[in-house]
Amino acid sequence: MSCENDFIGKYVPSVVSLEFQSMFSDNIGDLSVINQLFHLKTLKLRNIEFTNQPNTGIMFHNLTKLETLILSNCRIFFLDGSLTKDLKALTKLLLSAKHTVNILQSFVEHLVHLEYIHIDSIDLYCSCDNAWLFSWVKDNRKVEVVVSNPSMQNLQCFIGNEFDQLNFVSYVKENCLFDLDFVLFTSTSVFLCIFIVVVLMYNFVGQYLKPFYHIANGWFREALRMKEKQQYRYDAFVSYSGKDEHWVIEELLPNLEQRGPPFLRLCLHSRDFQLGHDIVENITDSIYASRRTLCLVSRNYLNSNWCSLEMQLATYRLQVEHRDILILVFLETIPSCLLSSHHRLARLVKTRTYLDCPQEPEMHDAFWDRLWCKLSSNKAN
Repeated sequence: MSCENDFIGKYVPSVVSLEFQSMFSDNIGDLSVINQLFHLKTLKLRNIEFTNQPNTGIMFHNLTKLETLILSNCRIFFLDGSLTKDLKALTKLLLSAKHTVNILQSFVEHLVHLEYIHIDSIDLYCSCDNAWLFSWVKDNRKVEVVVSNPSMQNLQCFIGNEFDQLNFVSYVKENCLFDLDFVLFTSTSVFLCIFIVVVLMYNFVGQYLKPFYHIANGWFREALRMKEKQQYRYDAFVSYSGKDEHWVIEELLPNLEQRGPPFLRLCLHSRDFQLGHDIVENITDSIYASRRTLCLVSRNYLNSNWCSLEMQLATYRLQVEHRDILILVFLETIPSCLLSSHHRLARLVKTRTYLDCPQEPEMHDAFWDRLWCKLSSNKAN
């Protein structure tokens, strides 16, 4: 039979079953006209030289009703998804090849209703492109798969030419499959090691991570402020315990903010923090928006975690900028035994001058004059 014209598509468009057989030496023309048989349900092709077909990729297109496809003793080098993309109704596939072939996984991906496949007397290339077939035959529960002459365990594959052959299953196991148990063990071990390292690092340095982030952020803002020559919003950020707020309101503010000119602008957490913002973010923003930090040290201050954090952030800024930006004022006498447990503050006391708030009334004016002069110095910067 010759298909050099459109005889099949024009004159038998309603055919539902077609069997076509040829000798490899025959000139059978272009078989892609088969794709005009839209009602075809059964198709059997025997001894077809697919390698000589100009349009093999579209030969089975449009055959959306095809249920049975038999490719017997055909010569084709690749079976892939381009052949089967329209074979949605195919339930039975019988395949035997005359030549070594690669069967790509995409070949069966479009066969959503496939129930039975028989692979008979087939030779495969020794290629990992075919490795999926081993797992698919072994694990597939939806499709009945029969491999015969030889069986899957005895199936041979060829390397380079048809004289060098290996056992297909052995080739796949040695070259294409990985040991899932080993991979899981290795990946789990690596994950556990990373997790342990992260936990240990967090236990040792975790307390510094969040402050470090805010310090870096504040340092960036300070660098930007210096570059753009912006003015500070505050002359000093006041770090104090909430239990000492009455002294701040009744003594500190009247003697510093109401004295002038120049008039000082202090930053108090109870008055100037941005509502709804994270507390640490507010503290960092306020410290770096102020020319100096004024720490009002008392027993209450030493017992406050927030005051400890403010002191930590202020000393970090001091270490980075190397400027006179930290002022210590002791509201009461604190024994050295209490200070010794606060290493950062104890070190500052040993290396920097500080002010003691006097208890004698006659000393108050001199104390406030000294503190006001310190905070108002370099106010233009």
